[in-house]
Amino acid sequence: MTETGATTPRERYRAQVRAEVKQRAWEQIATAGASALSLNAIAKQMGLSGPALYRYFAGRDELITELIRDAYRSLADAFRASAAAGTGVAGLAHTLRAWALDDPQRYFLVYGTPVPGYHAPDDITELASQIMTSLLDASAEAPSDGPATPFAARLEGLGREWADGHPAPPAALRRALAFWTRLHGVLSLELAGHFTDMGFDPAHLFTAELTTLTGPTGLPAPADDAGQGGPEHGAGERDSR
Repeated sequence: MTETGATTPRERYRAQVRAEVKQRAWEQIATAGASALSLNAIAKQMGLSGPALYRYFAGRDELITELIRDAYRSLADAFRASAAAGTGVAGLAHTLRAWALDDPQRYFLVYGTPVPGYHAPDDITELASQIMTSLLDASAEAPSDGPATPFAARLEGLGREWADGHPAPPAALRRALAFWTRLHGVLSLELAGHFTDMGFDPAHLFTAELTTLTGPTGLPAPADDAGQGGPEHGAGERDSR
């Protein structure tokens, strides 16, 4: 039974305690980062003993896993809603930025620096793949202008492991990967405050990067532009990790 489906008084109380623990965990992360997360500190804030709190979460890693699950599910739901509305790759991009700006700490927990000593369980990878599937679906549905780049062909030759076997053509694989790396790069820098006092609105930079990937109409840019980078955007792609 899920926490939201709790029905008995004991189940409801347990769900309430777990929800409060997660809320206080987010507050800790916002103050000192995920690596400083402490169940004992949370227990003290809640007026509980350390052993009492461990009845709700077995340890720090279980708590982090729950926070990551919540984050990925939230983004996956937002992507599915965007895809259902037929907004295409451009719509997913704006959905990603809105989701990131709504809670930067949530964004950094899943796309920032890995938490030292933490190893995510397999189901976390499955949740992350749902998000990539939405992007690959949108990339495959969009018309492709121009030939696939050499790197796109290389991606096809890798056996599609990174795409979890998605049947998208090579050009779509390349488009999805370019989208993921370049837009996450802009978002990571924006949320970390690296554009502060640089004299431009980061939203405009995000839109400009998106335009190089999709073209001004929101359709895919020609493969040579989106994949290779010309004089205006030849600095290359930035990965968020």
